[in-house]
Amino acid sequence: MAEKVILVDDMDGTEESDVAKRDFDVLGRKFTIDLSDANDKRLRDAIETIDAFVEKAREVKAAGRGRKAASPAKVKGYTNSDVREWAQNNGVEVSEKGSIADEVYAAFIEAHPDAKPDA
Repeated sequence: MAEKVILVDDMDGTEESDVAKRDFDVLGRKFTIDLSDANDKRLRDAIETIDAFVEKAREVKAAGRGRKAASPAKVKGYTNSDVREWAQNNGVEVSEKGSIADEVYAAFIEAHPDAKPDA
């Protein structure tokens, strides 16, 4: 018993005899699609047009996160806001923004032994 495979054009749904599996590359990636000769020509023309634009264009690199890797916790179970608030309430000089001096963390841990991070 023979089987007949009928390919259907993935773009317009036609079942013409010229429909075939067509492979193509776009921006370094390989694809395959079932197309008639007419739709294959449309695809090739479109790729040629895109290639002309890509040749003249500049690639835009994805923006990095802009932040360095997270440093180990200075205090366990408390936020930097908690440390700043404690320092301000206890006469310890601390900046309102930015990094907190190691001495401030050390004083906070001395007052809150449970805040000592696991080493």
